[in-house]
Amino acid sequence: MPEANSETHFTSIGVIGAGAWGTALAQVCARAGGPSRRVTLWAREPEIVESINTTRENKTFLPGIALEAAITATGDMSAMASASAILMVTPAQHMRASLLALKPHLKAGTPVLLCAKGVEQGSHKLLTQVLAEVLPDAVPAVLSGPSFAGEVARGLPTAVTLACADEALAHRLMQAVGIPTFRPYYSPDLIGAEIGGAVKNVLAIACGIVEGKKLGASARAALTTRGFAEMTRLGLALGARAETLSGLSGLGDLVLTCNSPQSRNMSLGLALGEGKSLDEIMGARSAVTEGVHSANAVVELAASLNIEMPISEAVAAIVTGKSSVDDAILALLTRPFKSEI
Repeated sequence: MPEANSETHFTSIGVIGAGAWGTALAQVCARAGGPSRRVTLWAREPEIVESINTTRENKTFLPGIALEAAITATGDMSAMASASAILMVTPAQHMRASLLALKPHLKAGTPVLLCAKGVEQGSHKLLTQVLAEVLPDAVPAVLSGPSFAGEVARGLPTAVTLACADEALAHRLMQAVGIPTFRPYYSPDLIGAEIGGAVKNVLAIACGIVEGKKLGASARAALTTRGFAEMTRLGLALGARAETLSGLSGLGDLVLTCNSPQSRNMSLGLALGEGKSLDEIMGARSAVTEGVHSANAVVELAASLNIEMPISEAVAAIVTGKSSVDDAILALLTRPFKSEI
């Protein structure tokens, strides 16, 4: 593994991706670093760069939140060359392209925190694997857990997992991004932190469908629990630790996104359950709904390992147009009875 950046306080942090979550994390980094910290937020859209720099607000993705003075927005990826740590917050399916754009500007040994949640379509690779392919000289870390961007940006209490193989670096990064209302907990298990985030997005769509179809709280509890069993089977098969999957980035994130319409994934499932088409729902959204794009990749990855994930398979069938909502529900309800363990 490349030698990690030895800077203790990370006086310059780059955040790539100025959606709601990227903007919220830039806000946290600015608050954690104090007046000496520079936070550079890269956005693809020129209007977002202008909005942040002139009005101190991301009016497109995080309206109503006054951003810290330490945050500067840019559309120039070369601005990341001076960053002592980088947070990658672009959507999972755009992560490879964003890392390729970053590659000419990244110093060897720079910590790169992956903050998106998903499995790459086609390759079925986790984002740490994509990072290792594109930027082998970066030091990988994962930041994941139960968190809504608006709540984090407003300073409401939140706890997340920060996973990194280098424990000493992980603790420096925890100090760099941690504040009393944004509490990172250390884990050495990058795979577990990634799988929890990727699978919970798919399961949240299923829980939304249950809510939209008015199938009841008992059904949603059963689906959440059996969905967690699916997450655990896949995670363990890939080498994750059981305690990571039952922690913040696994069960914690699953509980949050399966029980709140604030979740883009649950709200999409809710609309599907109410009878709206996927095209209609997606056409009305500017933000990415990761579960839609990761569902098929997750189940194909599981199938390659002979892992059964019937709930995730049902979601993938719905979002790819292979099954209707009603047929998918019927198929789940008529599965043979089996042992819980």
